[in-house]
Amino acid sequence: MNQAKDNIVLIGMPGAGKSTLGIVLAKILNKGFLDADLVIQSHCGKTLQEIIDAEGPESFITIENRILCGIEAVNTIIATGGSAVYSDEAMRHLGELGPIVYLKITYESLVSRLCDLDERGVVLRDGVSMSLRDLYDERQPLYEKYADITVDVNDLSITAAARKVARAVRD
Repeated sequence: MNQAKDNIVLIGMPGAGKSTLGIVLAKILNKGFLDADLVIQSHCGKTLQEIIDAEGPESFITIENRILCGIEAVNTIIATGGSAVYSDEAMRHLGELGPIVYLKITYESLVSRLCDLDERGVVLRDGVSMSLRDLYDERQPLYEKYADITVDVNDLSITAAARKVARAVRD
């Protein structure tokens, strides 16, 4: 683990539990918590979906990249948006802040967890024609590429998944 900053960066699909699990993980490890999606919303004064609707997916990724590259944190769990992996620059910066932990779930689990992509602020680079399966297949290799640690969180409660991540980053 990057001892200088002592952060942990969470990546994964929307619905994998990055934000919810991140809060529990922060409590377990006695760290702060930062939700990058909320930082983006605060910075822009709009919800993620409003930004995507107004600016388009590619412009959103540019905005997200700029904001992620500006994050500085110490002793913090950082939950990224699912689309953070579209920016190599942002991922390199986040990797300098601490280990990147990929919260891996199956496609079937993802389907059962996600209710409405239209309201979640999910970046669909090919627009509305992109299916959830296409999104999952597109992002899986990117999560694997950037992950220092991969933790399978299928069929686990949030607390059990957070404990599993805590053990993985301690090892």
